[in-house]
Parts: sequence; structure tokens; C-alpha cells
Amino acid sequence: MNTLISIVGPTGIGKTKLSIYLAKKFKTEIISCDSRQFYKELNIGTSKPSKKKLKKIKHHFIGHLNIKNNYNISLFEKDVIKLLRKLFKKYKVIIMVGGSGLYEKTIIEGINIIPNIKKKKKLKIRKKLNTKNLEYLLKKLKKKDINYYNWLNNKKDKRKIIRALEFKYCTKKKLSSFYYKKKIKRPFKRYIRIGLIINIKKIYNKINKKVDLMIKKGLINEAKKYYKYKKLNSLNTIGYKEIFKYLKKKNNINSCIEEIKKNTRNYAKKQIIWFKKYNNIKWFKPNNYKIIYIYIKKKLKNS
Repeated sequence: MNTLISIVGPTGIGKTKLSIYLAKKFKTEIISCDSRQFYKELNIGTSKPSKKKLKKIKHHFIGHLNIKNNYNISLFEKDVIKLLRKLFKKYKVIIMVGGSGLYEKTIIEGINIIPNIKKKKKLKIRKKLNTKNLEYLLKKLKKKDINYYNWLNNKKDKRKIIRALEFKYCTKKKLSSFYYKKKIKRPFKRYIRIGLIINIKKIYNKINKKVDLMIKKGLINEAKKYYKYKKLNSLNTIGYKEIFKYLKKKNNINSCIEEIKKNTRNYAKKQIIWFKKYNNIKWFKPNNYKIIYIYIKKKLKNS
């Protein structure tokens, strides 16, 4: 049975090492769902696996894009599913690894991409709708989007009702049409989610040391090289954006490094909150390789 093993957790926890260990054990390949590692120009600041590690096991979706490429989660889903169809002809188990929660979720469950609405327009409509009572809003929702109205479990949830109405008024489309949209068929019958976690203080210490190492390896020079492209979405990422700000203002470099550390710690905290909301992730300490391998083997045998 085709099985996708997904390894998740906060940045710097040791996901890459575990993924290589498991890929060797199962004699398979690795798919990265770390959106920071897609771009070939960005190496130090994205903590890409070393060339030595990449040679050990075949990796996909690492350094396959140019920073000028327009890439999004929808394209990622299509590309990964297409690749998985090919890989599952050769392997029964594929490893996926990365800390980009929404990208991981997209491959595991599929996702409906909802169009963005201009903030100013949205807030104007929301302000007006907030003045209306619940009865009025429900009546409007039933008329404008009956499927969403029927789908809504809590008919007193004013926030969700207003969200559906403002979406309809702003886009002329029904929000339910995106929720009920047919998702791309997954080429795997089952998935196993493995989460890595340790004490938050230890995570923060690892992050601080990791940032110091990136600076030592030449992160500032790497950022300088792409300073002229700072407005690109691909460079709107922790490590680069703080250095771009430093290069512009010429302020204290130590303050810049501390800001990178602080923002990375905050990002790690958000990652933990994101993944902890899923009850189908089995959590382990990052160095429990053998225990994790035995757990997966049992899951594969019993499923």
C-alpha cells in the first residue's frame, strides 16, 4: 500500500537528519515541503541540507527554483502530486520533510486556494455588516450562499457569517464553492505523520546557536548579494529581511543578529502551535531514531 511518511516540527529540531535515516532504512527518496529551500540562490539562510547529505539520498524540491520565479502553494501541490505518482511506481514508501505547515497540509489533505480580497474593501464591508443583527445576517447568508449556510454548524458564529458575506460581496463568488471544490486525488492510500519536539527552551538555544553558525558561514554576504532583489516574495523571509533592513539603515549588526534570533524563535513557536492542533501526529524526541523506525514499521504492518 502506497504510504507517505511526513516528518514535521519546528525549525532546527533535526528533521533533515531523521528523514535521511528513514530514507536509507526504507530505501526511498525524500520530498521537501520547506518553502524556504525551493530557491537555488538561497543556501545559508534557509539551512539547506549540505551537498554531502543531498548526495546520500535523492531529494526533490530543494533549489529547483530561481528567486524570480512566481511559485505558490497551488503549483506546489500539482508538482508534488505529479512526482508522487511517478515515485510510487518505484517505491511503496516516500518520505516528506519540512516545517512549512500549510505546504505539508496541502500534500496530506489537499487545500482549497481562496482568492485574496483587498483589505480596504473587505474592512469597509465588514464594518457595515457588523452593525447588523444576527437574524439579518443569517437571512442574507441563506440567500447569497445556501451551501455555506447549511454547512455552518454554529448559526450564531457571527464572525464566520460575516466572513462568508464579505467574500461574496467582494468577489461576487460563493465561499462554499471553494470548500466544495473537488481536490486533486492523492496517489497514496495512507500517510503517517511524525512530529519532533523537545523543551521549548532547548529549541530556542538550538536556534540561537544555528543563527550564530549561519552568520559565521557568511549569511550577511549572501544577503548582500541579493539585496537588489529584496522586494521579491522569495526573499521576504527570516534572516534575509533583517539583514536587508540593516544594510539600508547601517545600524548595529549585533542588533540585526538578535532580531534574526528573536524572529526565528517566534517562527518556531508558531510552527509548534500549527502542528499541535493535529491529533494524527505522533510526537517523538528528535534523537529517538530507532523508536521512530520501529513505530513506523508497526504502523505499516498493522494497517
